[in-house]
Amino acid sequence: MTRIPLGSFREVFESVGAGTARAGVVPIENVINGTVRENYDLLLEHDLGIFGEVVVPVRLCLAALPGQRLEDIDRVYSHIQALGQAEVFLRVRPWQLLTTYNTAGAGKAIADRREQGAAAVLSPRAAGQFGLEVLADQIGDLPGNRTRFVVLGRPGPSMSGLAIATGADAGRRTTLVLAVRNEPGTLLRVLEVFADHGLNMSKIESRPSRERAWEYVFWVDLDADADDPATATALSSLARVTSMVRVLGSYPRAREA
Repeated sequence: MTRIPLGSFREVFESVGAGTARAGVVPIENVINGTVRENYDLLLEHDLGIFGEVVVPVRLCLAALPGQRLEDIDRVYSHIQALGQAEVFLRVRPWQLLTTYNTAGAGKAIADRREQGAAAVLSPRAAGQFGLEVLADQIGDLPGNRTRFVVLGRPGPSMSGLAIATGADAGRRTTLVLAVRNEPGTLLRVLEVFADHGLNMSKIESRPSRERAWEYVFWVDLDADADDPATATALSSLARVTSMVRVLGSYPRAREA
């Protein structure tokens, strides 16, 4: 399978939607920083589905051009999520923190520009690929830091036969987005549907609807298979208590390392 590196999350969605790529992989949630909100918004914007997930341990380092020392650094580049995951290490030094579109791209930019006085927060593997030297390793705030990634694809036969190794026998997860009328008790009735059908809701999060000011959509993860009769009945019942329901996917849940 050919891998295509892209410069932003939006480019991943657009490439998969246009058929340039068969599938895309984007981060959706981190143990420390929580939801990658941009990707939830992009999921709502694009007609793509979730077909799998994987949980990846996060190891962050600070790397710069060969010969640079910590004392030489005055600015640090990385994605905002990575900067937040190494905040304790970064904030005790008088460095200017600058955001980039992703962690590997921060390292590549420093290498391409041969930029002195600059360092990147990224993985040791990415640092090695761009010829950077690690100035400090294991700089993350939490030793058990992990990020959950989802596999995106176009609904239909384009995803058939794609092997998604996410850990056998780890169960299923169903992700959906819904909206309710702005009236008292409407969200409660949604929760009652899940409870009445014995479904465990492992996550719920609100995001602006982008259609009307101060109205929201709710992202829900269920520990359930959408093809299970109880789950299918519950999803059908949601139509009576919501103004919009969209199932993004039902897929193997990643086994934790």
